[in-house]
Amino acid sequence: MTDAAEPLPPDDLAARLTEVFDLVGPLYRRVQRKVELAAPLDGLSVGTRAVMVLLREHGPMTVPQMGRAQSLSRQFVQRMVNEAASRGLVESIPNPAHQRSSLIRLTGAGTAAVTAVLDRESALLRQVGGGLTDADVTACVHVLTRMLALFDDVDVDVD
Repeated sequence: MTDAAEPLPPDDLAARLTEVFDLVGPLYRRVQRKVELAAPLDGLSVGTRAVMVLLREHGPMTVPQMGRAQSLSRQFVQRMVNEAASRGLVESIPNPAHQRSSLIRLTGAGTAAVTAVLDRESALLRQVGGGLTDADVTACVHVLTRMLALFDDVDVDVD
């Protein structure tokens, strides 16, 4: 048996990380479904929500920048931007760095909509029990970040 503070041998690490994958997939699908079920209330699809949260966190961005940041294809991000724009939640503005690629930014209505969604999600996530500590969450984020880095070379620009 390995000391809990020692790095795992590769075979043991692979088995433990498989446990993480086995939980992350269903968790992602359930969260996605919960967001979709709340869509009539929010009016935002999962993809549109993701784009709007990114713009809220980072300010105006181009569609290619958003695609890279989220590991999503430019085409998918463009559809989500178009959906949000049709509802007046985002707008295109000139990009001083590149004339052919406009910046996308949240409108006032978009900021209000994404803030409302995040507030509802935060209220829901406050219900997570189990006595989780900051160290627990830090460890989880560390593991998921390392797993994500393993797949940095995967081409996501396909639709």
